[in-house]
Amino acid sequence: MLETVIAGVRFKNPVIAASGTFGYGREYADLIDVSALGGVCSKGLTLHPRGGNSGTRLYETPSGLLNSIGLENPGIPAFIEKELPLMKQLGTVIIANLSGADIDEYAEGAKLLDAADVDMVELNISCPNVKDGGIAFGLEPDMAASVCRAVRNVLHKPLMVKLSPNAPDITAVARSCVNAGADILSLVNTFKAMAIDVEARQPVFDNVSAGLSGPAIRPIALRMVWELAEMASVPIVGMGGIACTEDALQFLMAGADAIQVGTATFVQPSTMTDIIDGIASYMKKHNVKNIGKLKIRR
Repeated sequence: MLETVIAGVRFKNPVIAASGTFGYGREYADLIDVSALGGVCSKGLTLHPRGGNSGTRLYETPSGLLNSIGLENPGIPAFIEKELPLMKQLGTVIIANLSGADIDEYAEGAKLLDAADVDMVELNISCPNVKDGGIAFGLEPDMAASVCRAVRNVLHKPLMVKLSPNAPDITAVARSCVNAGADILSLVNTFKAMAIDVEARQPVFDNVSAGLSGPAIRPIALRMVWELAEMASVPIVGMGGIACTEDALQFLMAGADAIQVGTATFVQPSTMTDIIDGIASYMKKHNVKNIGKLKIRR
C-alpha cells in the first residue's frame, strides 16, 4: 500500500530522511527502526574533506532552525570506504547527497558515487551556507543546467536534483535541470536567513546568513511543490517543515511522490516512523489503495 517506485528505485514507503539531519543513519539506530524508513539521504558530500563553518552553527528561531554547518564531511572517498558499508546494512534505500565547489568537483564526485553501491544521487545545487559553491548553481537556470549536465554525463544512477527556494524563478531552474537530465526533483532546501545577537550587536553567524528550516517554511515549500508538480515531467520529492502525518499528506496531495523529513527529527526522533504509521492509517481509513492516489486531481 505504501510502496512507491521513483525513477526505477523501489521505496517501501514514501518517507525519506533528509540530508544533513540524519547523519549516515546509524546515529539514530538506537532510537528508531531505521529499516522502516523509505530511504536515507547521506550528509552532504564533497570530493575533498570539509571542516565546515566556524562559529555558531545552529540557532533556534520561532517555529524553525537556522543552520550554518557548511557541509562538514569526510570527503567522498572516505564516505565510500567507511560510512557506506554501514549504511548498506540499514535495510533501506541509500541516497548520496553530492555537492561541490565547482563543476569539475561535482563531476569527479559523481564518478566516484557512480561506481559505489548507492541507489541514487541527490545533487545539492542549493546549499545557502557555502560561499564558494552551491548557491550560485541553484539560483540561475543556465548554471543549474551546466552542473546537472556535467553530473549526468558521468552518472548512470538515478539523479535527483535538490532545488533552492532562494532562486528568483524556481520553476525556470527546475525546467533547466530536467532538460539537463534530472530524473527527479527534490524541494525545497533551506531559505536564506539570518539572526543578530542584540547584546553583541553583531550577526550570530560568522557567514552572516544561514539556512532556515522547520515548520516556519512549510506553507511556502508546499506552494512550491504544488506549482512544480503542475509543470514537471519527472517525479517530485517534497520537503520543508514536515513534522507530522498531516504535513506529509499535504505534500503528497500537492503532487509529491515522496517526502523528506529533517528538522523535526531533532525534536522527536520517531517523527518519520510516526508519519509512516499515520499515512498507512489514513489510507486505510479512506480506502486509498496506493500513494499515487493521494494526489489532488487538477
